[in-house]
Amino acid sequence: AVGEKTADSSIGNINGSNSVNVFLGLGLPWLMASIYHMTQGTVFTVPPGSLGFSVIIYTGCAIAAIILLILRRFLKPFGQAELGGPKGPKILSAIILVSLWVFYVLLSALNSKKIINVQIGG
Repeated sequence: AVGEKTADSSIGNINGSNSVNVFLGLGLPWLMASIYHMTQGTVFTVPPGSLGFSVIIYTGCAIAAIILLILRRFLKPFGQAELGGPKGPKILSAIILVSLWVFYVLLSALNSKKIINVQIGG
């Protein structure tokens, strides 16, 4: 990212790497379980738990993070770059992104442990 005008390749690398991890880490075990249950003649069911709530919270946080990246690219106070730029806005952006992550993990954990109880679907 240091030698480039924009951080497009760095952001793309992060997203691509995380996508592969999620698709393989979640998809492969589910595929294997589905094949196993199909060969055994049983039904593969997974209780939804708090998945719907976590997905909605994650989607909201992801949209907020993308909006922040777009603002950083097009607004002069951010240095018109996703990564780097002036020190103050860079630190503010880092605080916002870490806060979004903490918000997501905290709400998902509280709902999973039934400290707060939000049921979506099922």
